[in-house]
Amino acid sequence: MGILTNNNTNSDQGQVADFYFPSFKSALIIFTRNPELGKCKTRLAKTIGDEGALEIYKHLLVHTAETAKKVAADRYVFYSENIQKKDIWDPEFFKKKLQEGSDLGERMENAFSELFQLGYEKVLIIGSDLLDLNAELISEGFQKLNQYDYVLGPAEDGGYYLLGMKKLHPNIFRNKEWGTETVQKDTLNDLQNEQTILLKILNDIDTFEDIEGIESLKKYYTYHD
Repeated sequence: MGILTNNNTNSDQGQVADFYFPSFKSALIIFTRNPELGKCKTRLAKTIGDEGALEIYKHLLVHTAETAKKVAADRYVFYSENIQKKDIWDPEFFKKKLQEGSDLGERMENAFSELFQLGYEKVLIIGSDLLDLNAELISEGFQKLNQYDYVLGPAEDGGYYLLGMKKLHPNIFRNKEWGTETVQKDTLNDLQNEQTILLKILNDIDTFEDIEGIESLKKYYTYHD
C-alpha cells in the first residue's frame, strides 16, 4: 500500500462531490494509485518492464473493484494523484476522494479520521494489489470488529493488506518505515494494549517472485532468465 500523492485535484471530470452521507455503519477504504506508465509496481517493472507492470496493476484494480462491490459497506476509493470520473470505480458503487498527506501513514490517518467524522462505526482499509483478497475475508474483518477494536491482515512481506478499527489510533500511522518488512511488527507493537485480532496471512504483489505461477497474469509479460 505504498502510494504517493501530490494532492493534485486536476482531472478530466470537473467538480467532484467531496461529501457523502453514510448509508451503512461500516466504511471500506480502498487506497489506489492512479494507473500511469512508469509509476505503478516499480519493483515489478524492474523485471518485466513498465508496460507489463502497468497492465498487471490494472488487472489487480479490476479484481479489487469487483471484490469490493460484494462487501456490505459504503466504499470509498482514495486516489493517489487525481480523481477520475470515468474509470473502473463505478460511482454507483464507489464514492471518490483524494489522498491527503506527506507520506502513506499521514494519508491513511487522514482517510480514517475523515470517515469517522462522518459517523461510521467501523472503518477498514485495503490496498489494491492482492489477487488472494476476497469479499468474504473483508467481511470477516468487519465482523471481527464486533468483538475487537482492531483487526489486521498480515502480509507475507512484513506489511499488512488490511487494517480495520472502531476508533482512531493515530500512533499506528506514525513513525513507520513504510514499504519495509518492519511495518507489521511496529504496528502490532503500537496495538499491544488494544483488543486486536489477526486475519490469515496473504501475499501481495510487488515483485516478479510474487507473480510467478499465477496463470491469469502470464499474458501481461514475457520473461527469460
